[in-house]
Parts: sequence; C-alpha cells; structure tokens
Amino acid sequence: MLYPALFLDRDGTINHDTGYIKEPASVTLINGVATNLKKLKEQFGFKLIVVSNQAGVSKGLMTIQDVEAVNNRIIELLKNEGVEIDAIYYCPYHPDFDPPEKTNCRKPSPLMILKAAEEHNIDLSKSFMIGDRGSDIEAGINANVKTILLRTTLSDEEISNLINQGKKPNFVANSFDDIYNFITQCLAEEN
Repeated sequence: MLYPALFLDRDGTINHDTGYIKEPASVTLINGVATNLKKLKEQFGFKLIVVSNQAGVSKGLMTIQDVEAVNNRIIELLKNEGVEIDAIYYCPYHPDFDPPEKTNCRKPSPLMILKAAEEHNIDLSKSFMIGDRGSDIEAGINANVKTILLRTTLSDEEISNLINQGKKPNFVANSFDDIYNFITQCLAEEN
C-alpha cells in the first residue's frame, strides 16, 4: 500500500529558525504546527517526514549529536501534542566544505524526498513539500510533489524572484491554518 506524505522542512517550518540551532532547550514550535499536522495525519493518513539541510555540521558550528538532540526535542514537543513524526532525513554537508558526492543530498536536490518515498511506501503524486525557502520548493518540484511555501523567512520580493525563476509553489501560506485549508481543498477537488 502507498501512503500520502507531508515532507516538512525543519527550521522555519516546524520550529522557529533562530539560526543554526544546536540547543534543544531553545526549540519552540511555530504556532499551529502541531494542531494542523495532527488533523492532517488523522483525517487523511499522511506520513510526516522531515527533510532538512543541516550544513552547520559541515561548517563546524554544530555536531551530528547536536542535530540529533534538536530533532529529538522536536519529536518530543510534537508527541506531547499528539503528533507522531514518521521519519527525519537531514543532509549535514555543504558544497563549500564537502565534495559533490556528499552534497548531492542537499535541497534543492530531491534525494531525501525520493529516499523517504522508497523507504516508507509513499505515493509522491498525493504528497506535499512544505518549507520556508526556495530550496524547499525547488526540492518539491524536483520530486514532483505539490509545494507549499510557508511565509516565515522570505520577503515578498524574494517570493517574487522565486516565482520569476520558474520555481512557483502551488500555494503560499501565511500560517499552518492556511496550509491545512489548502491541503483539505486539494484533496476535496481530487475526489
């Protein structure tokens, strides 16, 4: 059986992005994330999969253990709200510090999404990529999933530039309530 999935960027999408987060205690969820992810998972059976670039490791700003500790804190905070994350994939490499064969997992590459789809029986045609940056949208387009840009970090000008470069998200959301409504509408139109 194939499942639909919500592929989620981490920093700036699930939790507030304070820049190279390495302290689990500093993690705070973005308003509405838990409530809406819980509804989407319960109502439509979405798998919830985090796909995140974590170049701070390559840059020497944090360790793999720091990334894992923050990931575990996010899992814990969401679990406290009744939300189960199915998997987390991250790419700790950066082209300025690592050879190309290591950095091919970095978004905008669809590699993490495609790997997750294979390992978790995911139907990409029924899935969404949700993120706050152009690389998230581009990764979703490259994986052939619907894309949602959460307006937390990009300015209107940056969003316009993204669209002008042919990287237009299927939807631009101001909140996770908007995301829930858009996905619900998409699914209603498909049935």
